[in-house]
Amino acid sequence: MHYFHYVDNHLWCEDVPVSTVAEAVGTPFYLYSHRTLKRHFEVFDAALADIPHLICFSAKANSNGAILRIFIREGSGVDIVSGGELYRALEAGADPRKIVYSGVGKREDEIRYALENDILMFNVESSQELEAIDGCAGRMGTVARISLRVNPDVDPMTHPHISTGMKENKFGIDIKRSLEEYRHAVKLDHTEVIGVDCHIGSQITQIAPFIDALARLKALISSLRGEGIGIRYLDLGGGLGITYDQETPPHPADYAKAIMDQARDMDCTFIFEPGRVIVGNACILISRVLYTKTNAEKRFVIVDAGMNDLMRPALYDSYHKIQPVELSGREEILSDVVGPICESADYFARGRSIPRLERGDLVAVMSSGAYGFSMSSNYNSRLRAPEVLVRDDAFHVIRSRETPMDLVRGESIPEFLR
Repeated sequence: MHYFHYVDNHLWCEDVPVSTVAEAVGTPFYLYSHRTLKRHFEVFDAALADIPHLICFSAKANSNGAILRIFIREGSGVDIVSGGELYRALEAGADPRKIVYSGVGKREDEIRYALENDILMFNVESSQELEAIDGCAGRMGTVARISLRVNPDVDPMTHPHISTGMKENKFGIDIKRSLEEYRHAVKLDHTEVIGVDCHIGSQITQIAPFIDALARLKALISSLRGEGIGIRYLDLGGGLGITYDQETPPHPADYAKAIMDQARDMDCTFIFEPGRVIVGNACILISRVLYTKTNAEKRFVIVDAGMNDLMRPALYDSYHKIQPVELSGREEILSDVVGPICESADYFARGRSIPRLERGDLVAVMSSGAYGFSMSSNYNSRLRAPEVLVRDDAFHVIRSRETPMDLVRGESIPEFLR
């Protein structure tokens, strides 16, 4: 559920007309609904109320400080994958003991930074990383709390680029040799084993892969405890999908019930890392039609947002619904909705039946809250778009539009070129 709706044929976000925001900040821009963000978090959290759990919002989905702050005020922790995301989380007010650090390529300076801030735990993804964390903790005279990210070889039935729990993926440690790695980890002087971690993929629309993975993790935890290795946390990652087009992902309550049915006797705190399911449908990308044209009977609608603002269609051939901000009653026509970037992959829709759009019209690219701004770039030296948050009948710019000076900040011309 989200709070984008039409009033007298005009699209509103909560109690604010979208066109009002466009007039104030220009286009393109990302528009978030505070009410939707808060509701999505509350629904997910409440569904898990019957088991000990900690939600760690996945910062990679959306790392804006105001967005993080909304969830932190609701009691959320943060799942991070870089030192930069750790900085963002701390700046937003996150409790370090509610931060888990995932990712296959943690640098030593990032490990040190996380240890200095006493985060809850590292989700370790390889033998060499384990040694690096133990060594860094030793030089600092401290102990790193860790879990091992186990790759259970479960097919999440999602796009191959966002599948992370199969044996051909780069993530995690093969479950078949994870017991051996745990035996090694507990012998290290500067690590404390406290958990097991698993994340099988993203935009998963069926419950079965999660339950399959959980069954394998239960067996592993039983073996670990049988050898005296105390496991206090089971991090099940994120990955629950949303509806972009015709998908019918399970409701968080159904997902939670399936997990709880399997987990009640496990005597551990469960960690969940939702991202897309919380923020995906809580944001729209607003763009304005620059031009329309027809080539060989193919109609193009050229808008002022591009693949640098929303990479998912170019990267995954992903579907995003496109809606006019004002319902005009015009006939529907097959159109390609494309951006200004000098790449053929710069599109939001191909051969899509949408109401005829004309120059100057505002359009909304729906479901842009996850991996929208967080994957945006300055390709073609385009300024990254502002982010705007609506709460009730007021809007707030939570990230300003970049300026040309931002494009060259940090660059320098050596003396021999002057």
